[in-house]
Amino acid sequence: MAVPQNRTTKSKRNMRRAHDSLVAANPNDCPNCGELKRPHHVCPSCGHYDSREVVSMAREVDIGEDAA
Repeated sequence: MAVPQNRTTKSKRNMRRAHDSLVAANPNDCPNCGELKRPHHVCPSCGHYDSREVVSMAREVDIGEDAA
C-alpha cells in the first residue's frame, strides 16, 4: 500500500492545484443578430455561422389561450 513518506506542505499542495481553477467563458457578438454566442459555434438564437445560415430556426407560433 502506498503511504507518503513525508507530509505534503500547504504550499506544495496549493501550487499543484493552481491550474485546477475554472476559466470564465469568452462570448462573442453574433454578426447577424448581435446576441452573445460561443466562439466558433453556431449562434443559438439565429442559426448563423460565419455570416451564413447553417441551421434554419423555427418561427415562434402564437397559440391562443383557448387552444391550451
